[in-house]
Amino acid sequence: MHENLVHTETRSMGPFSVGPLAFGCWRFTTDDVGAAQALIEAALGAGMNLIDNADVYGFDWGGAGFGACETLLGKVLAQAPTLRDQMVLASKGGIAPPVPYDQSPAYLRSACEASLGRLGVERIDLYQIHRPDLFAHPEEVAATLVALRDEGKIGEVGVSNYTVAQYDALAAALPFPIVSTQPQYSVAHLDPLRDGTFDRSMRDGVVPLAWSPLGGGSLATGDGVRPELLAALDRLAEREGVDRAAIAIGFVLAHPSRPVALLGTQRLDRLADSAAALGVQLDRNDCYDLIEASEGVPLP
Repeated sequence: MHENLVHTETRSMGPFSVGPLAFGCWRFTTDDVGAAQALIEAALGAGMNLIDNADVYGFDWGGAGFGACETLLGKVLAQAPTLRDQMVLASKGGIAPPVPYDQSPAYLRSACEASLGRLGVERIDLYQIHRPDLFAHPEEVAATLVALRDEGKIGEVGVSNYTVAQYDALAAALPFPIVSTQPQYSVAHLDPLRDGTFDRSMRDGVVPLAWSPLGGGSLATGDGVRPELLAALDRLAEREGVDRAAIAIGFVLAHPSRPVALLGTQRLDRLADSAAALGVQLDRNDCYDLIEASEGVPLP
């Protein structure tokens, strides 16, 4: 029996334990609060206790504008306050359209406090810098994060879409560890395997939160995906008795850095179906076959 590489255990982020699957709020744009509550309850019921939001979510994907997805989640929590204690609440800040990035002390503080107001909470459990401001000194960013943490407005700190060097610069300026990094990662987007992101995560015990683990849904639908990759996914899906999306998610969970797959589906049935990924068996041969099918060249 070959070793199963798919990691289904919980991940530790500071004091928090999170499931291998998480709910991402990028497309959380319905104007039906009841339907939104049903989605959050379904995600939590499926073990997706990390709920990942951002202040800029709602600015696109049919949202009502900047802050809309946090506002919607805030309405859900106001309507069903017991849900708050069931989740690790994550949000992000530092994008300021049309600038586009601003992590100056005044703006980053105002962004975090505005997120707290929209969410209707006293603390954000995990606060991540969404994309790095190239004109903010990491020591300045760190000082703001330290102050927000000392004031109890945020719990743990993470980064999103950071290079390894940008992560190192911020980490060196913080008196406490960064607990998460949020890269784009899927079987169709393999950069973190080789750009040092996962290597740093393993060195420092940082949890990667993989966004777009289904390639924006294309790995489920097949749209715009290499035929060789679809064939490899379908072969494994048939063997495992699941759909190709479950194999794609399983691949994300197979890396030894133990990524969390952030799922953005807004359909209750797909949320339920995603749990099938936790029963998938993938060994090294399977994972390398998928990489070669994705890249179209044999590994050296």
